[in-house]
Amino acid sequence: MVGEAEGEGQEILYIRRTRIVASHHHDPKMLHDISIKSGRLCGITEHTESTDTQGLNEPVAIDADCHLVTPSLCHAHVHLDKAFLTSDPKYADLRLEKGGFAEAMEIGSKAKKRFEMGDLLRRGKWALDRLIAESVAAGVTHMRAFIEIDCTVGFKCLDAAITLKREFANCCRIQICAFAQDPIFSGPSAEDNRRLFGTACSNEEVEAIGSTPYVEDSDFHSKENLEWTAKLAQRLNKHLDFHLDYNIDIDKPVMARHVIELAIELDWRTSKTDKTIVLGHCTRLTLFSREEWQVLSHTIQRNDLPIYFLGLPTSDLFIQGKPPHGLGGGERPRGTLQIPQMIQQYGLKGAISINNVGNAFTPQGTCDPLALASLGVGVYQAGTVADVQCLFECVSSRATEAIGFDSEIGFRVGGRADLIIYQSKGGSDDRLSKQRRRLGLEDLVYDPPKDRQVIFEGRVVDI
Repeated sequence: MVGEAEGEGQEILYIRRTRIVASHHHDPKMLHDISIKSGRLCGITEHTESTDTQGLNEPVAIDADCHLVTPSLCHAHVHLDKAFLTSDPKYADLRLEKGGFAEAMEIGSKAKKRFEMGDLLRRGKWALDRLIAESVAAGVTHMRAFIEIDCTVGFKCLDAAITLKREFANCCRIQICAFAQDPIFSGPSAEDNRRLFGTACSNEEVEAIGSTPYVEDSDFHSKENLEWTAKLAQRLNKHLDFHLDYNIDIDKPVMARHVIELAIELDWRTSKTDKTIVLGHCTRLTLFSREEWQVLSHTIQRNDLPIYFLGLPTSDLFIQGKPPHGLGGGERPRGTLQIPQMIQQYGLKGAISINNVGNAFTPQGTCDPLALASLGVGVYQAGTVADVQCLFECVSSRATEAIGFDSEIGFRVGGRADLIIYQSKGGSDDRLSKQRRRLGLEDLVYDPPKDRQVIFEGRVVDI
């Protein structure tokens, strides 16, 4: 459960003796005291001998005991309705035999036909091995949750997501993204899929709209999908999120370029709207030359477009880049966007996320964004101090910005008190609870500690 009555923990007024990391304005070697009021940071001051007793008489105070504190984490892209299918007895017969995109789509389609409201709630509900609970325990306070709308599931996934969004409102901000995984412009069910999808997108609980243009049967229909979905999002004043360019084929067109052209045509500018455009996967772009990246970045920046690229490495590495049968097996490209390089070298905006957990698209991995950042050190060969800062931001402040929460996460007076304190929860005699000393952000990303105290809107989240 979360906190005390009906999921509400007691508001913290003071956090003493903590070392702030992942901030450009605070030295992690220095101890700081953090004041909180009405769920907001109202003061960050250096802890000194003269202030050593300050806050001790506050009704609610935490002594961080010199442990590290960071902003909270974010899932910028997670599929709520398809989580943990591989470990659910109801879907035990849907096993991976080959491993690949076509099989994952087939298994997903079969699973959706069995979806029931109670089943969706059960797999999303509060339990140690379920999506939201594990995510919140890891420090996730914001997430964009994709839920599918089509002829097979109707509005079941949407109804379940709305229920879960309200249930967990006291520990996590869940943003619902209505998502068309199936074709909406080709195939026998396209028209019905499109009608249902349009209805769902009009629901006031839906804040973002997404589709998968590459599942259409032709480039022509893929572009129809892009254009119709983008115009719908703009008309309804909602965020736009595409699964895009999911291939590593130099002969296939780059649909991301078409999205950029479309955004320019629709005058979708940062200065005119707070709604963002997110392009997920985009593995085709890993074949870009330096010149192509420069042109892409220049076009986006020159036209003031709120476009963010989202790398989904756990899924991308599993699905993309398998060598054809008969080859030696060494021809395995990474097949996932090099997000840190895109940010640092080309000035693009982006983040990374877990995408799926426990299904045919991503059978491996956990709900912990910090573990994903740690994986990124090797995947992106990004281990410098600057790289680590970037990787952490990609699962924290850059992630929240990508999905339209602007700069809600971070250390600034007036900002939201959504934090993680990395400290042991075990007793003094519990050897496993004793963390090795961590000096700064690099230690958190290189080897993420499991013991975390999560604070959401100034309240301790008790799991």
